[in-house]
Amino acid sequence: MKTSYKNDYLTTTELRKRAKSKIPKFIFQYLDGGCNDNINLAKNIKELGDIELKPIYITEHKEADLKTELFGHTYDAPFGIAPMGLQGFMWPNAPEILAKSAGEYNIPFLISTLTTCTIERMNELAGGRAWFQLYHPKEPELRDKLLKKVEGAGCPVLVLIVDMPTKGYRPWDVRNGFDMPPEISIRNILQMMAKPEWVLKTIYHGRPTFAIMKSFKDAADGHFYFDHKLDEKKIAEIRNKWKGKLVIKGVSSEEDTETAIKLGADGIIVSNHGGRQLDVGQSSIATLGPIVKKYEGKIKIMMDSGMRTGPDIARSLASGAEFTFLGRNFMYAVAALGTHGGEHMIRSLKTQLKQVMEQISCVQVSDLKNHLVKRD
Repeated sequence: MKTSYKNDYLTTTELRKRAKSKIPKFIFQYLDGGCNDNINLAKNIKELGDIELKPIYITEHKEADLKTELFGHTYDAPFGIAPMGLQGFMWPNAPEILAKSAGEYNIPFLISTLTTCTIERMNELAGGRAWFQLYHPKEPELRDKLLKKVEGAGCPVLVLIVDMPTKGYRPWDVRNGFDMPPEISIRNILQMMAKPEWVLKTIYHGRPTFAIMKSFKDAADGHFYFDHKLDEKKIAEIRNKWKGKLVIKGVSSEEDTETAIKLGADGIIVSNHGGRQLDVGQSSIATLGPIVKKYEGKIKIMMDSGMRTGPDIARSLASGAEFTFLGRNFMYAVAALGTHGGEHMIRSLKTQLKQVMEQISCVQVSDLKNHLVKRD
């Protein structure tokens, strides 16, 4: 399992550049972009990068321990792989590669309803610990079938996404005809032909499909019937049916945090969908602070959006997040390095995070908040 680092790709910037050279242009734009003018995408990165940590050098120096307990399981690092739809379109066999890496390195892998592999296969590869992110169907019957399927597969955590009441305005996707499901134009075909490795691997692994929804009659013709406008009633119905841990993803306000607690959620993921839905909103790190200040200890508070490096993970944890998730990083790595991409990214992030912790004399992940440089 232990392989040497790919020395040409030691940073996310290098991996992103390599991925861009290998993925068809219209698909890379879908992966890489935010929405509107990409303002919140940039703010996520910029404002997270402004967070500073305080080193304490004259002290006993010990090896940093990245192990983190979450919902009764101790993970080997305080980060996981965020849910991403269309993974197999972005790079052939990507969900299997990432699920397997997550299982081997004992970190959470989040399955998207619209990924390109079955729940059963991904959870098996992930060591039986994969979480499932539910896109909420309009029909209660289809919702209940999905919940039973997830339960039957053995996923311990269900994630409800609340930050997609509308479809994000992404001009590049409109121009490219890249929708759910994707439309393939002549221009898109030419862009695919320009990436021969992607084409050959797609042929080898087979044309990607929405494997989870494929088994349901309502989705068999390629049309998807989802209602992303979640309200208290819909969440309460799911809470009553789902016996495992329940997490609300996409929380960006104290009001929604309060509601999540009231509805019996076990955790929230503070997120602005990677800047893909709302350009006029706050960055995720800006949203995190007030939520932690008011609700720390009342619900498990996690975060995604904007993290690209181990130092970014340290900044998020120091700011009060109890766990973190990254998405684009892992797709860049898989596209750049193929089957080694998942493990390369996990090991790289762990190395970077551990270096930061040991540099500032922080032994436990939970102690990072004691090193946060607070500002007025």
